[in-house]
Amino acid sequence: MKSSLRKESVSSSEEFQYHHISGRGIHGLTLSLSKDFRKDSERPNLDEWSSGPAADEGVKVSQFSAKNPYFSMVTENTLLNGEGATKETRHFVFTLPAEGLDYKVGDALGVIAENPPQTVESLLDCTGWEGDMVVKSHSGEKTLREALKTDYEIHRVNKKFINSMAEKSLRQSPGARARIVSRQRTSMTDDETVTWDWSGESGDWPQGYTPGSSGDGPAALLSSLVEDSDAMENYIWSRDYIDVMNEFGTHHQAEELLALADKLKPRLYSIASSMDAHPGEVQLTIAIVRYEHHDRHRGGLCTVYMADEVEVDKTPVKVFMSPTKSFILPEDKSTDIIMVGPGTGIAPFRAYLEQREFDSASGRNWLFFGDQSHKTEYYYSDQIESWLQNGTLYRYTTAWSRDQAEKIYVQHRMAEHGEEIWEWIDNGAYFYICGDKNYMAKDVHKTLIQIAQDHGGLSLEDATHFIEKTLMREEKRYLRDVY
Repeated sequence: MKSSLRKESVSSSEEFQYHHISGRGIHGLTLSLSKDFRKDSERPNLDEWSSGPAADEGVKVSQFSAKNPYFSMVTENTLLNGEGATKETRHFVFTLPAEGLDYKVGDALGVIAENPPQTVESLLDCTGWEGDMVVKSHSGEKTLREALKTDYEIHRVNKKFINSMAEKSLRQSPGARARIVSRQRTSMTDDETVTWDWSGESGDWPQGYTPGSSGDGPAALLSSLVEDSDAMENYIWSRDYIDVMNEFGTHHQAEELLALADKLKPRLYSIASSMDAHPGEVQLTIAIVRYEHHDRHRGGLCTVYMADEVEVDKTPVKVFMSPTKSFILPEDKSTDIIMVGPGTGIAPFRAYLEQREFDSASGRNWLFFGDQSHKTEYYYSDQIESWLQNGTLYRYTTAWSRDQAEKIYVQHRMAEHGEEIWEWIDNGAYFYICGDKNYMAKDVHKTLIQIAQDHGGLSLEDATHFIEKTLMREEKRYLRDVY
């Protein structure tokens, strides 16, 4: 298949380092034919990695899982965005073993990342802990540096640690209760002395007196976080353990932090390829998340790991499959499908289209895609143009939100084509959504109900019942992969 990646590819001989500032897929341009990127003889022996700690001897390859991942190699890491883009979206290609790690379109790939080395070193520096000291992690004995790198979520502090910090602060600086029984005030101008007996009521202050605060020190702040769940969420959302240690000091030993920190969890990404179209590999479309908080560059744990730390054809990456039972293509290949996948939500629909093309499916395929600009976010453009020419893609409807004065999103394009969408659904088409669940998916859902009203002649109540009950739950023709 003709390559559809047009931007710069990153090889293992090139340095690819960003300042660290999470998410799903990245899109690339030169997608598939990556097997010619480098001769097989020049690649590390993956069997050697697969026999390591994550795949004990005697374990069948069919048992690859989050607890027993496969050590894959990234053979392609390609930037998909055009010049001037404010986003960073990348296409990754991972190797698979000869057998034992199959997938179908609609499945997700689990990736087990590692914390950035500079974050680990910064945490060691601010605490004074020795990185080479041996500690007991949930995965066994190893150095503290290794445990922080591979076993724990240190990029974001958790509530347990804040609660523990508050308890330690209270024990180390116990507060004293005092009750004012009288107050004496002396005038500096006329040496007048006034004595006032306090009743104990908060409003019983002498004339001209303004009560002070009860204190705004570290202990008070920690106490307020523990008592206010909203304040706690807001606080931990943008902070890691380094931030907290710098603000409140180090009150824990290394082993205490490991006991409180969350275990490092895998990240799941919708697969952007068909195994039939790309045997021996699996591909992802990933949005790299970078940002700055509290004067430090940060980023999504897994996305920055893949973009910055994983070297092409060199760094082993632990992966496993996460199969789906519901987000699947219709068994009848003559069935029409409508796909709504803005941004990296295009990932599974690229896989769907590859599979439909491979199967020579006669059903029509309609893709709604949207992002900021046609110039910078037209992901997989060559492949899409090819599908439009050969008939695999019946229609490609786009919503570029920044290419005109008014913001246009996929739900607006749906409304414009409401009559035809309803005709497709009424004739048995499947309707799919992939992407943001907080805004996009809700807006698309509302628009779908409105289409049922406007073009199906249904009342609001009946349209809602049809979309949410009949189409989604009973007929299972309305399928969503939202995050």
